Amino acid sequence: MARLAAFDMDGTLLMPDHRLGDETVRTLRRLREERHMTLAFATGRHVHEVRHIAGSLNLEAFLITGNGTRIHTTQGELLHRQDLSPEAAEIVIQGQWETKASLHVFNDSGWLTQYDLPEMLNAHVYSGFKYRLADLQQIPKDEVTKICFCGDHDDLCRLKVQLGEALGDKAFLCFSALDCLEVLPVGCNKGAALSKLSEHLGLTMQDCMAFGDAMNDREMLAGVGRGLIMGNAMPQLKAELSHLPVIGHCRNQAVSHYLTHWLDTPNLTYSPEY
Repeated sequence: MARLAAFDMDGTLLMPDHRLGDETVRTLRRLREERHMTLAFATGRHVHEVRHIAGSLNLEAFLITGNGTRIHTTQGELLHRQDLSPEAAEIVIQGQWETKASLHVFNDSGWLTQYDLPEMLNAHVYSGFKYRLADLQQIPKDEVTKICFCGDHDDLCRLKVQLGEALGDKAFLCFSALDCLEVLPVGCNKGAALSKLSEHLGLTMQDCMAFGDAMNDREMLAGVGRGLIMGNAMPQLKAELSHLPVIGHCRNQAVSHYLTHWLDTPNLTYSPEY
């Protein structure tokens, strides 16, 4: 029986308009009240933003943020942190890359960029989280949590090759969405973070279930006792984890649909609602 449930947010818990649906909120509360399950939000978003979302819904959950770079308790205490090495941050920020993608830097203060792209705020409209315009060359390289490039997927695929050649084993590269390539600390991912959290709680990864839709969810989904892939997931994720079950689309609050079945009729075969 699963004792901890970990949820990606964008493309998983959140609907395409970046809201948590009412059915999803009710189901998460049922997990806590009826099964006494521990909840964890595992996301690429910043802790400032996720804390606001969880607080506004009165949901008690552990927070795995920045794609595993930070873990916070339900009381807001820091359990784990990992930053990019200053050398890796310097290489990425100072590099001259053949790309049209915009570059975004994250640290404990928030989201920093040199690009004024108000359309990017659409994904954060309900939390109010915003970027700050800054000269990225001047920020302390020893305080960088992660770096993101946002743009066309094919362009980002070519950029990933460039970054891989320049960074070698100094960083971990992954797609958190088709249009977002992330540069993370070595060994840093949601799966590694969930393993640390599980150990802290006296659990194993086999005691966990997890839901996700992108390549930054791969290690988490592969490592838990019950991993579930969204119907709207990236094709690469479905291909690499083809042994895992696929549920419905985030627009239909598929996580809630699956969990309601799991809570009410676990003896029956689950049929995804797309």
